[in-house]
Amino acid sequence: MDVSALLHRSGGPVTRSGLAADLADLGLREGDTVMFHTRLSAVGYVAGGPTTLINALLDVVGSRGTLLVPCGWNDAPPYDFLTWPRPWRERVRAEHPAFDPDLSESDHDNGRLPEVLRRRPGAVRSRHPDVSFAALGARAEELTAEHPWDDPHGPGSPLARLVAAGGRVLLLGAPLETLTLLHHAEAIADAPNKIFVSYEMPIEVDGQRVWRRFSDIDSENGAFDYSSVVPAGEDPFGVIGAELVKAGFGRSGLVGAARSHLFEAADVVDFGVRWIEEKLGG
Repeated sequence: MDVSALLHRSGGPVTRSGLAADLADLGLREGDTVMFHTRLSAVGYVAGGPTTLINALLDVVGSRGTLLVPCGWNDAPPYDFLTWPRPWRERVRAEHPAFDPDLSESDHDNGRLPEVLRRRPGAVRSRHPDVSFAALGARAEELTAEHPWDDPHGPGSPLARLVAAGGRVLLLGAPLETLTLLHHAEAIADAPNKIFVSYEMPIEVDGQRVWRRFSDIDSENGAFDYSSVVPAGEDPFGVIGAELVKAGFGRSGLVGAARSHLFEAADVVDFGVRWIEEKLGG
């Protein structure tokens, strides 16, 4: 989208001080630990781009606050590479670089903000090659340390620690279907026919590149078959998120030009677990 269209959307440039004021009006507070998802184009023309938005968030949460973003790994080997012809698999195994939390680029599907944040001085990234998170602020180490290799959305994960820390989730113009925290609800929900995946990725162990097999819920295609409870063509997380809002959870408002939502992390997970168990538990 060109600059003139963005300026028209936001009624002029969106600035750091304006963003901070909008975020405070939405309910973000000093000392908050918050995971955020952003559709920057929805905010309008942000003078300074992602860096300005991150600075505005830091202005509001202050030195006692923490920002958390999902990163992933943009150049991870595809899940299905084990089905490739043997010579191709052998080439990948022989030379694909190991995941490096300091250097490996964040998944482009997560937008520009995670990569910008993880590069900030003082930012910390968790060790998991496929499901890494980056954090900046007072609780960054606490949220990202010892990310479990297996079940990386479940207990002990950055998502679980966000909930335990009394954290919050902010959607800045991002749709409700981007509520990544609902993967934690899927991981801990007690419902039948949960779908799991296993895959291999290279990591570094004691200075050596090692291929490791990982196991997780299917966070890409869905940890459950939602087809019986979600209308065709709709995203399950979008449906759960809409019902969460309808039930009165969270706060909504404009940040720049973007319709945004702020939720308590515990509310998202509790509601998601109940929804899954009630809808799919039979």
